[in-house]
Formats: sequence, structure tokens, C-alpha cells
Amino acid sequence: MYRHRENMRGASIRMRKKSTVNKVFIGFSVIPALILFTVFMVIPTVNVFWMSLFKWGGLSNNKKFVGFDNFAILLKDTNFIKAFQNTIFLLVIVTIITMVLAIASAAVLTRKDTKFKNFFRVVFYFPNILSVVVISAIFSAILDPEKGIVNSSLGALGLDNLKRMWLGDQKIVIWCIAFAMIWQAVGYYMVMYMASMSSIPDSLYEAADLEGASKLQQFFQITLPLVWNVIRTTLTFFIISTINLSFLFVKVMTAGGPDGSSEVFLSYMYKQAYSNSSYGYGMAIGVVIFIFSFGLSLFVSKATKRDVIEF
Repeated sequence: MYRHRENMRGASIRMRKKSTVNKVFIGFSVIPALILFTVFMVIPTVNVFWMSLFKWGGLSNNKKFVGFDNFAILLKDTNFIKAFQNTIFLLVIVTIITMVLAIASAAVLTRKDTKFKNFFRVVFYFPNILSVVVISAIFSAILDPEKGIVNSSLGALGLDNLKRMWLGDQKIVIWCIAFAMIWQAVGYYMVMYMASMSSIPDSLYEAADLEGASKLQQFFQITLPLVWNVIRTTLTFFIISTINLSFLFVKVMTAGGPDGSSEVFLSYMYKQAYSNSSYGYGMAIGVVIFIFSFGLSLFVSKATKRDVIEF
């Protein structure tokens, strides 16, 4: 009996030692990641918040603490308001159209009876092989008023009255940027949704066929609920990427023109911080972008939360 107790006590001590060793190992494994996260994420973010409280050109040592004056100026800045409106427009239009096209295309191409589906996969995914800068340059060439394919095609069809300065018209330039962003994004998300839809058992669709459910009913009652968690995750990611990518498209295609009508959050921030020597004001815009992006992502995550359905 005594020996049994000693054996139990020894086993308990060894388990505690092993647990301690595991915790120490995990701790040492996590420390490098925490250091990198702190150095490259936390400190720069805090610095952006801090610099937004100063009036500073970015190069000189002449910094003037102005508190929240930069944020007060933002509320009266019509160019910032226009950039905000354009960003909201792109978030709504690009997100809705891209998600609808990607989900619908994935649903069609994952069905066994779809012909040439491998060909369409390649065609849809092709834009993701190219960089955003190259795609922007392609669309700039397509929409060129003199040699672009769009105006040339309209002229060949005798529709000269429909010709436009596509990237020089304040009313339609933001639509042109939205179209380029949609073309770039659809294939990437389609492939992600196809991977998720391909894992759904065929027996569910066979049972639905026996019950007399149409293809559309199967999509809304089987496919969409089972891949909803993937859609929800990618939607949050897509919103952040849209804010980031809109800067590149605008920078290459229009540089914010004409007359600021295609300016977006990040392009206006870049212009103020690095072109107009208003670094503190640019950082104030950065703070607004950070809060807006974080708040919007949190809202979307909460609004799209559903019970996970498993099969």
C-alpha cells in the first residue's frame, strides 16, 4: 500500500514537471512572435496615434502639439469627406458585386454537370496572377479615350455619342475603378468558395433531388448555410483588403483625379502626409481609417454571425 502511494506521488511529480517544461517551451516559442508583433504592429500604431496630435511637416524637428485640432479640421475638410464617400461607395459596390459573382460562379462550377469548368476556373483566377499595378495599367489602357478598346469599339459600332473620357469624367471615374477592383477580386474568392463547396457531400443534394427541390432551393437551403462560415470570414477580410487595394488602383489609374473625384481614404492620407508636408494631419487621417476599419470589421462580424451548421 505504501509503495503504491509512493508510485502515485512520483507519477504526479513527473507529470507536473512535464507540464512545467511544456509551458516553458510554449512560452519561449511565443516570445519571438510577441516581440515581432510589438515592434512592427503595436509600436507603429501607437506612434500614428501620437503623431496625429502634432502639427509637423515630417522632415524638420519643428513639432507643435495641437491636441485634437487635426481631427477638428478633418470634419470641415471637403476633400476628406469626398474621399470618405468614395471609400464607402467602393466598399458597398465592390463587396456586394464581388461576393455575389464569386459565390454564384463557385456554385455553378462545383456541380458535376458543368462543362469546361476547369477552363472557367483558370479564366476567372487569371487576374490574381497579375499584380494590382499591372491590372490598373491594363484598365488604364482599355479606358484610354484615344486608343482604348472601349472607345474604339463604340466608334466601330457607330455609337460615338457613348464615348467618354472614362477616367477624366468626375461622374463615372469611381465606377471605372470599382469595375477594375471587381475583375481583380472575383476569381480569388470564387476559388476559395469552390474549395468549401466541394467538401459538401453529394448525398445531401441527392436527397434534395428526391424531395423535388430545385437547384435554386438546394443552393439556398444546403450550399449557402454550409459555407456561410467561410463567407463570413472572407467578407471581413475582403473589407480590409478593399480599403488597402483601392489606394493602389487610384494611385495608378487616376492619382485621385480628376479634381479629387476618385480620392479614397489611403490616397488622401498619403497625399497629405508625404506630398503636402502635413504629416501630423495625415496621421490623423490614419487614425480615422484605423478606427473605421476596425469598427466596420467588428460590425460585419457580429451582423453575419450564425450558428455553425455541420454535415
